[in-house]
Amino acid sequence: MSLFRALKKTCSLIKKSLFSRETTEAVRMEPTKINMSRVALVNGGIDGAMLKAHKPRVMSKSGHSNVRIDKVDGIYLLYLQDLWTTVIDMKWRYKLTLFAATFVMTWFLFGVIYYAIAFLHGDLEMNKFSPKREPCVKNVDSLTGAFLFSLESQTTIGYGFRFITEECPHAIFLLVAQLVITTLIEIFITGTFLAKIARPKKRAETIKFSHCAVITKHNGELCLVIRVANMRKSLLIQCQLSGKLLQTYETKEGERILLNQASVKFNVDSSSESPFLILPLTFYHILDESSPLRDLTPQNLKEKDFELVVLLNATVESTSAVCQSRTSYVPEEIHWGYEFVPVVSLSPNGKYVADFSQFEKIRRSTDSTFYSVDSEKQKLEEKYRQEDQRERELRTMLLQQSNV
Repeated sequence: MSLFRALKKTCSLIKKSLFSRETTEAVRMEPTKINMSRVALVNGGIDGAMLKAHKPRVMSKSGHSNVRIDKVDGIYLLYLQDLWTTVIDMKWRYKLTLFAATFVMTWFLFGVIYYAIAFLHGDLEMNKFSPKREPCVKNVDSLTGAFLFSLESQTTIGYGFRFITEECPHAIFLLVAQLVITTLIEIFITGTFLAKIARPKKRAETIKFSHCAVITKHNGELCLVIRVANMRKSLLIQCQLSGKLLQTYETKEGERILLNQASVKFNVDSSSESPFLILPLTFYHILDESSPLRDLTPQNLKEKDFELVVLLNATVESTSAVCQSRTSYVPEEIHWGYEFVPVVSLSPNGKYVADFSQFEKIRRSTDSTFYSVDSEKQKLEEKYRQEDQRERELRTMLLQQSNV
């Protein structure tokens, strides 16, 4: 019976191994399904789609530029020539390090010079051999003492233990030069601190843009809509919102511009006047024949390759400083057939309330005609686009042949 059980166990193991091998081969032979309609026609297929998916943004959602300046000859010299802007643009950790290092270095540098004067005048051996001789600086007989005298003189502490005498005119001149030079350095550093703190950059961070944009109908027109809000009670005056469409463009001569900039005009309730940004507002861009986004459709929106940079320029009422807030939208962040949920309501005590928990929320458009698709119109537009593309390719080929 034990032999029979062993043979039976061996047969079951052989069956399991054969079954697992057949399953592995079946999995290997099964074809992978790829939706080619979602693959962009760049570099011949899937690689192009991967490149598009990982394409970096020119402007981040927080408004910071992602463009790197590279291979510029003498870039550090250019930064030193504009030292004021360079120091202001420094991060706070580097600025504080520079602030502390500047004081310590000037104290030590002038301390070394005082020590050298004392050494050349013979003040270091004076206490041992001729105590009645007058030194250049009293009680400076070491490098540490010279450093402390430099620190006390520059900071005007004046303990009275170390002081300069009339014995050495060049030491007196050095003291005057130290006070003048270090005062100018302190004025420069203090000015950069005040300029960095007073910059309207922090005020621009309290301007909030909606994370996504929507395409819906407004007053019977097809519009691209974004939402903007001022997060502080202090007003922003002379607000101007504009947009730049960044996309690849090919000229009639065949030149390919990687980031062509086209202006995108935004309005508030079909008005181009400066809005009163006290409550969250929705800005509209009409998708008409003059719009650079006129060829957008629900079918090709996600396949497009562009970036919409939105700029809001305003003047801060309290400081009269001009601030700019920025953001950007890519096709994946634009939703067709949606609209923003209202955020402004009237409270029972008669006050207007802006509910920012609804600021980012969107919903399907309530306009039923918005979803009716005119297939004949879309086919005709697609036909015109294809003919225009063929004419452009033919023109490019003829131009290349004429150059040859």
